[in-house]
Amino acid sequence: MKTIRRAVILAGIVLSIAAGGLRAQDNKPLYENNFESAEIDKVPDDFLVLDGAFTVKSDGTNKFLELPGAPLDSFGVLFGPTEKSDLEVSARIKGTSRGRRFPTFGVGLNGQEGYKLQVSPAKKMLELYKADEVIASVGYEWKSGQWTMLKLAVRKAGKDWVVEGKAWMEGTKEPESAMVSSDQKFPPPAGRASIWGQPYSTTPIQFDDLVVKRIVERP
Repeated sequence: MKTIRRAVILAGIVLSIAAGGLRAQDNKPLYENNFESAEIDKVPDDFLVLDGAFTVKSDGTNKFLELPGAPLDSFGVLFGPTEKSDLEVSARIKGTSRGRRFPTFGVGLNGQEGYKLQVSPAKKMLELYKADEVIASVGYEWKSGQWTMLKLAVRKAGKDWVVEGKAWMEGTKEPESAMVSSDQKFPPPAGRASIWGQPYSTTPIQFDDLVVKRIVERP
């Protein structure tokens, strides 16, 4: 009997490990780019620049995508696969203030007319957008000159869809739950992930560590 019990326990452990391995594979990024293999002063070939003079730059130890501080407008880039739902996009973004002028920046899913998580330092807000409309917001204290981590998710929840986001400073703990969220009745459009920047402070905005993942439900 002991031998049988050991065999059953061992089989359970093997199945558990196998299931964990499958879940880890399922959660493998659909897309990721840290720009370390990218060519300086160019844009990666798989990027679709909507507007803006984005180019890869280096500070000597790290490469990143940079949006220059002029002109003062809204600029964006699309990347990754075209998808609808059950995805999350993350990135780290750095900007600096100048006097009372602040940059604005964010990440997006579902293309140009989809959803965007935006840090708006001038308003001290973290905002969720659907296209150009604010659908949810929460107070947020941004720090100039430090990398900000952003994560936006769009997932199916019953008959509806949930859009949720969070932001935190690099080197601090990621919030366990969403900081801002919105329930949506209509399915999101198919589209690619994105990054956005408005250099209202006339200083460059830097983007790094872009990742798109499928949301995998855990048992």
